[in-house]
Amino acid sequence: MTSLSALFITSFLAATLLPGGSEAMLAALVLDQPAMTGVWVAAATAGNTLGSLTSWVIGRILRRRLGTPAGLKPSQQRALERLQQWGAPALLLAWLPIVGDPLCLAAGWLRTHWVPTVLYIAIGKAARYLLLVWALL
Repeated sequence: MTSLSALFITSFLAATLLPGGSEAMLAALVLDQPAMTGVWVAAATAGNTLGSLTSWVIGRILRRRLGTPAGLKPSQQRALERLQQWGAPALLLAWLPIVGDPLCLAAGWLRTHWVPTVLYIAIGKAARYLLLVWALL
């Protein structure tokens, strides 16, 4: 497996199942091959964004199955309230631990349009990775 696909998969999994991991791998790759920094950041952002979109899809499915937010966890219900208050721009915070997954799930539940959903999630995640790279270099 190439480093690029490994970074993409690690970033995807970090947004869905496994905590952390993508930042350490990105840092190692950037330090090892700094000329590829743009490619590394793009792969990590794409993988992490797609991982968050799985939570968005799950939110859409849960709404169809549950019909009411009463079956959601308290953190997911709070995320619904925040997203209703702030709208899709709240997804800029999808990269945050603990908060990010419920926000993406809430966006799916509220049926936010996929275009702003993808844009806000990707912008937030790219900004985090760029900040990490800036701190490294």
